Amino acid sequence: MVRLFSFFTLTLLLLGCGTQTDTSPKAETATKAEPLPPPVPADTRPVIACFGDSLTAGYGLEAGSTYPDALQKLLDSSGYSYRVVNLGISGDTTQGALDRIQTVVEYAPKITVVEIGGNDGLRGIPVARSRDNLTQIVARAKNAGSKVLLAGITLPPNYGREYIGQFEQMYATVAKSSADAFLPFVLDGIWNAKGMMQNDGIHPTAPGAERMAQNVFKALEPLLEK
Repeated sequence: MVRLFSFFTLTLLLLGCGTQTDTSPKAETATKAEPLPPPVPADTRPVIACFGDSLTAGYGLEAGSTYPDALQKLLDSSGYSYRVVNLGISGDTTQGALDRIQTVVEYAPKITVVEIGGNDGLRGIPVARSRDNLTQIVARAKNAGSKVLLAGITLPPNYGREYIGQFEQMYATVAKSSADAFLPFVLDGIWNAKGMMQNDGIHPTAPGAERMAQNVFKALEPLLEK
């Protein structure tokens, strides 16, 4: 009986030792939580949405070399506080852009740069259809509270003078009726200029994208606020 009592007492003591909390300074240090990093402040600058096709997306360019990237640098260096968002998709048409205009609206941009339509022309889509899509794109952006800069483009000479003339006039017509600013030819000073275009003759190189940003910035500046 004495042996049984002694064994029972020893077991309780061992169990008690096993559950004893280590209150040493070393233990406290080991379990102390690391402080969380401070939260990254939200970028509350008003948005400029660059909405377009491969010329905006930066087809064939390295990351950080697109015209919206260069436009952001121009705005920063000129003392304008805006955040440029690149919403370009290579191969997009005016119909595709119209179908995804809600993605622009969701950013609630102060200004939207609409550069779209080149692929319509290259595919020979009727100008009247492209013009209607462009008109709706501009209207949707403006109804959401955004000012709109419409940037035009032209086509290679082999598309014929009549079709090219109608195509170029499309931008002027839409701009006159509803846009806040107009850039007739976004590749001005770039098209056929040495070192400014990629080998395909359609898309700008990195220096060409910088010049494209300068063209956009010049047309955009009357709409900007400091």
